[in-house]
Amino acid sequence: MFRTLLIANRGEIACRIIRTARRLGLATVAVHSDADAGARHVALADAAVRIGPAPARDSYLRIDAILDAARRTGADAVHPGYGFLSENAAFAEACAGAGLVFVGPPAAAIRAMGGKSEAKALMAAAGVPLVPGYHGEAQDGALLRAEAERIGWPVLIKASAGGGGKGMKVATGPEDFTDQLASAKREALAAFGDDRVLIEKYLARPRHVEIQVFADAHGGCVYLFERDCSIQRRHQKVVEEAPAPGLDPALRRRMGEAAVAAARAIGYVGAGTVEFLLDQDGRFYFMEMNTRLQVEHPVTEMITGQDLVEWQVRVAAGERLPLAQDDLAIDGHAIEVRLYAEDPARGFLPQTGTLEHLRFPAEGPHVRVDAGVRTGDAISIHYDPMIAKLIVWDRDRPAAVRRLRAALAETEIAGLTANVGFLSTLAAHPAFLAADLDTRFIERHQADLLPAAAPAPEEAQVLAALGLLLDRAARTERQAAAGADPRSPWARADGWRLNDEAHDTITLREPPRDPGATGPEHVLRLTYGRDGYRFHLSGGDLAARGELAEDGRLTAELGGIRCIASWVRRDGGITLFHRGGTQRFHLVEPLASAAAESGTGGRLTAPMPGKVIALLAEEGAAVAAGQPLVVLEAMKMEHTLKAPVAGTVRRHRFRVGDQVPEGTELMEFEEGA
Repeated sequence: MFRTLLIANRGEIACRIIRTARRLGLATVAVHSDADAGARHVALADAAVRIGPAPARDSYLRIDAILDAARRTGADAVHPGYGFLSENAAFAEACAGAGLVFVGPPAAAIRAMGGKSEAKALMAAAGVPLVPGYHGEAQDGALLRAEAERIGWPVLIKASAGGGGKGMKVATGPEDFTDQLASAKREALAAFGDDRVLIEKYLARPRHVEIQVFADAHGGCVYLFERDCSIQRRHQKVVEEAPAPGLDPALRRRMGEAAVAAARAIGYVGAGTVEFLLDQDGRFYFMEMNTRLQVEHPVTEMITGQDLVEWQVRVAAGERLPLAQDDLAIDGHAIEVRLYAEDPARGFLPQTGTLEHLRFPAEGPHVRVDAGVRTGDAISIHYDPMIAKLIVWDRDRPAAVRRLRAALAETEIAGLTANVGFLSTLAAHPAFLAADLDTRFIERHQADLLPAAAPAPEEAQVLAALGLLLDRAARTERQAAAGADPRSPWARADGWRLNDEAHDTITLREPPRDPGATGPEHVLRLTYGRDGYRFHLSGGDLAARGELAEDGRLTAELGGIRCIASWVRRDGGITLFHRGGTQRFHLVEPLASAAAESGTGGRLTAPMPGKVIALLAEEGAAVAAGQPLVVLEAMKMEHTLKAPVAGTVRRHRFRVGDQVPEGTELMEFEEGA
C-alpha cells in the first residue's frame, strides 16, 4: 500500500476520496484552482497545493502542475476522480513516467475506449452487441449525412472522444442534420479538443442501463450489477437507481457477462462502467465504456455494501479483488438524485451564485449525502453546477421512493435556483412510481413535471411575512438591550401604540417567470395584537403567531393550526421552505424607487455568464421571433439564444471568443418587422 494519495479533482468526489483514504491510513493531498482555494475538499485534505487560475484548462487539466504538486508533497499515488483528466491516457502515462501510481486503468485501456468509434470496433470483435450506426474515421459532412440516411431518421450524433452529454445532438431529419452536426462538433472540440463524431440510430424508448465492472491485475474481473440511469435531461443523468427495475436475473447475468467481456477485451484494471441501451424487447446494445468511477457509483455501494473507492485503492496497490462474483449479492434498492444549480423551468439553464443557505437531511443507514460545498460557497461558471448527490436506500423500490421523497422535503437550498422542487415532483409522478422509465421520460411527462407556474399560496405568503415580523422584533430587542433604555416602549417592534391598534402592510414580490418580466406581487395587510398578528386576507382574517429560531426554523400557528417551516433572509430576498416546497420572495420596501424593473422588450441578454462561440445573424439582418442569434458556451454546454421578437440586428456588442457576464446586452436589436 502506498503512503500519500494526491486527488487530482475537486468537489464531492474529492471529499469522498479523502474520507476513504483517511480510513485506510493514507495521507491526502488536494489540488485546487484559485476559485477553489477555500473549497471543502481543500479544508479536508492533509495538504493542499494551488495549481492555477479558475478555468479548468489552466488548473485541473494541467498535467505538469499536478505532477509538480505530487513531487513537492511527496505523494506516491494519484487518484483522478471523475471528469477532468480521469480518462486521459496521456495523464496516466505521465504519472507512470514520474514514478506515481495512477489509481485507474492502464493507459492502453483508456485509449482503447477513449474514441467511441474505435471502441465500437473492439466491442464488435469481442461479441458485444452494438446499436446500428456509423463509427468510421471519415468525417466529411456529406458522407455523415448519407450514413444518417442509411441508418434511418432520427439519428444521434455523438462526440467520438467524450461523454457526459457533451457533443451529443439528435437530428430528426435531413432538414436539421447540418445544424445539429455543426453544434455537436463545436461542443466536442470545446470539451475534448476533438470534433470527430459518430452516428447511431436513435432508439424510440430505450432505457439507459449500465454495468459496474471491476478488474485487478491478476486476471480477476467481476460485475457489481447494474444501475438504471434512464431519467436524463440534455443527455445527462438526473436520477440513478440500483438495481434496474424489472430486470430479470437471466438478463442481468447476460448484461453483466457482456460487460466483463468488454473489460477483458481491453486488458482492463480498476473500476469501470459499461453503458448499454436496453430496448423494450429486452435486447441491449453497447453504448460506451467509462474508464473511471462514475458519479452514480454510490447506489452500487448501497446495494452491495462495498466501498468502491477502497477497491480502487487496493487494486491500484497491486492487491486482488476483495470478492469473487459468487460472493456478490444485491441487498435492497438505492436511488440517487443529483442536486443541481439549474432552473428546470428555463430549459434546465445552469445557475451561478452563492449558496446562502444549505441544509441536507440527516445521514444514516437509509440516507447519504455526497457534497463538495458548504453554506457560503459559490457555484461558478468554471465547473459543473452540481451541488450534491442525495442517495437513499431501503428494502425495496417503493420504500426507497418514499425515502427519497422525504429526504428531498428536508433539503433546503437558498441563494440560487436549484432543481429540488423538480426532483420532488418527479419522485411523486405516477410513471416514476410505476418504474415506467426510458431516456425521454422528462420529455414525455414535461407537462406534469414542469407545469405552468402558479402564484405562491396564501399560507406561504403569510409564513414569509410572519418570519419577517418575528425577525424584525428579534433585531429590535437586541438593539434595545444594547441601548441606554431597553425597557422603553419606543424600543419595541410589537406594534405598541398608546391609544390604538397598529396596522402594517408587507409587500412581497415573487421572482419573474420569464427573463425581463415582473413576478406576481402580494400585498399583505395586518394588525398587531397582544400575542401575535391578524392578517386581513381575501377570505377573512387569520390569526398568526410563532417563534423564529436563530437557525431559521419557524414554528408558527395559523388560525389555530401549528405548522413548521424554514425561513431564510438574505438582503431583500426571503426564501421559505414549507411542505416540501420552496417559495422565494423579494421584499418590496415602501420607500424603494418606483422606477421598477421593466421588461426587456426586444433586448437580447446573456442568461448567465459565458463565452460567445457563434454569431448566427449578420449586422443589418432582419430576423423572425425565435430565430437563433447567438450561441453561448457556459457550464460545459452550448446555449442557443433566440430573437425575443421580430426585428433587426443593428450591431453586435461582442465578438466570438469574448466572455460576457450575466445580464449583459449582447447586441443592439431594433424591435419591429
